[in-house]
Formats: sequence, C-alpha cells, structure tokens
Amino acid sequence: MRRRRRGGAVSGKNDRPVVVVTGASAGVGRATARMYGERGAAVGLLARGAVGLAGAAADVRAAGGEALELPTDVGDHEQVEAAAARVEDELGPIDVWVNSAFSAVFAPVTDITPEEFRRATEVTYLGFVYGTQAALARMLPRNRGAIVQVCSALAYRGIPLQSAYCGAKHAIQGFTESVRGELLHDKSKVGITMVQLPALNTPQFDWVLSRLPRRPQPVPPIYQPEVAARAIVYAGDHPQRREYWVGASTVGTLIGDKFAGGLLDRYLGRTAYDSQQTDEPEPRDAPANLWEPVDGPGGRDFGAHGRFDDQASSHSPQLWAGRHHGLLTAAAAALAAVGGAAALLRRR
Repeated sequence: MRRRRRGGAVSGKNDRPVVVVTGASAGVGRATARMYGERGAAVGLLARGAVGLAGAAADVRAAGGEALELPTDVGDHEQVEAAAARVEDELGPIDVWVNSAFSAVFAPVTDITPEEFRRATEVTYLGFVYGTQAALARMLPRNRGAIVQVCSALAYRGIPLQSAYCGAKHAIQGFTESVRGELLHDKSKVGITMVQLPALNTPQFDWVLSRLPRRPQPVPPIYQPEVAARAIVYAGDHPQRREYWVGASTVGTLIGDKFAGGLLDRYLGRTAYDSQQTDEPEPRDAPANLWEPVDGPGGRDFGAHGRFDDQASSHSPQLWAGRHHGLLTAAAAALAAVGGAAALLRRR
C-alpha cells in the first residue's frame, strides 16, 4: 500500500515521492532538486543545458535520490508534455511539480526587442502555464498532488531594468490565482501555492542577457539558493497555503508596494539602476542564455551558486516565522491575553 505523505502528496514507486523540477540545471532549481534528493525522492529534472542537467542528476544521486534527466525547453508545450509522460512512465505518478525555470533580459524597455520579450515570456510565464497544465492533467484524476510556483517579490512589484521578467512574474501570479479558484470550486485535493523569493546568489547574473554598462547583481540583501529550496520543499508539503514569503526584504517590498506604491516607484527610480549593477564593467563577450543554454555541450556546469557567496546569507529568520505562523499567532494571542489580564488587575 502506498503511504500518504504530509500535505496530501502520495509517494510513488518504492514508497518515495516523485517530484518534477523545471529549471533544474542551476540556481534555485538545482538546489531544490538536490534537497529532494536528500529526502530520497525520484526527481525528474527539466532544463535545456546538458552539462547542467548531468550535474544536477549527479547531485540528486549523491544525496540519496533517483534522477531522470529530461532535456526540455519549457517554452515548448509539446516538450513539457513529453517530459511529464516520461516521468510517469519511468518514475511513477508525480506527487509534486515545481515550476522554477525562467529567462530574463536586463535592460531598459526601449533596449529590449519584441523577439526578446516574446522569448522571455515563453520561458518565464508560458513555461509555468505548460508545467501546471501537464501536472494537472495527471494529478486531477488521482485527486492528489502539489504544484509549487517559484516566484519573487517582483510578482507584485515591478522594478526598473527588468520589465520582461517582472511582467511574466505578474502574469504567473494572476494565472495561479485563477487556477486556485478553479480547484477550490471543484473541491479538489490538488494544491497549488506560490513561493515569493528575495534576491538570490544564483548563476543568472553570469548568464542573463544584459545591456547594462556594468555587471548585473542581485539587490542586497542576498540569500543563498538553499534558503529558497527549503521554502519550496516545505511548500510542496503544505500546498494548501496560498503563498509563502521568503526573506525580510520580500516582506518589506510587498508591504511597501501595498501601502506606499507611489513612494516605492520614486525610490526605485532613484536607486534601482545602481543597486542592480556592480562596479565592474560588463564584459563584451559575456554569455547569454536567452536563446541557447550556456551549459550546453562544451559549456560548464554553473551549479546552484553564483559569484556572491561572500555577501549571501544562508538563513532567513523570516522563513522560520512564515513556516511557524500558527505558533507565533498563538504566542501573540497569549501575550495579549496576559497583558489584558495584567491591565485588569492593575485597575482593581
């Protein structure tokens, strides 16, 4: 008999979960795949880069899991569907699907071509749509499973120089809300949730297509991709919650956008150009992965981390607070009750 796991996911063959991770060859996807490997999961790895995929598969196996390499361009729905079919044929029913793949362009909107906007949207937005559809086609008949949308504070707050990425992430947020409402209407036990991430130390800043004069960087504070991976794995276990916020900077950005959006517009207009660039000039021969993977044949394995290890934090107290919000709410209520009782005693 197959054992039901926390959060409603059901283990696959040999009583281990079956997980799909898109964008698995590097960055957050790579760290997430490795973390699922540590759980003994069977992980379907979707990405374009053959070298990065091989590295991710080696990570998963070294951690104790099973890996299936699936060279896939998530901007092509037929490739995504074929990858999902192979996972179920070779690993078993999919329990968790993690959409993490993306592509971007760092440039003012006037310096981005229509073709580049289309490509970034195909990968970053439509890749999530195609992955979600492939997962739902298999999870809904079984009435179980979890879909995790790996997003960003930029799903709510756009910033200068990242119009293609921010537009796609905003689209994912609206798409996911629509899907969640449909699942609730149908009383489905399939869960869908979002993880909103802060700035991360990933290789994207070494391979993003950039037309900035200086090398791109994440806006501090910077977190290691393992912080994101812990949140994603937790979200896969608890997909009933609509979204998770990771990092104090994410919380500040989302709250600031809600209550002081105009002020944030002006602040970012003044600061976001410099804060997204280092002092180093952008190399003329810098690689770009928008059209072709830079970790393809003859390329190198970029791994999970970028070049900002000395600036990145491996911990997020806010993530702990988010995972234990029930405990914190109860503690706050208890303190309030104690305070109220003390006030009454003082009045007597």
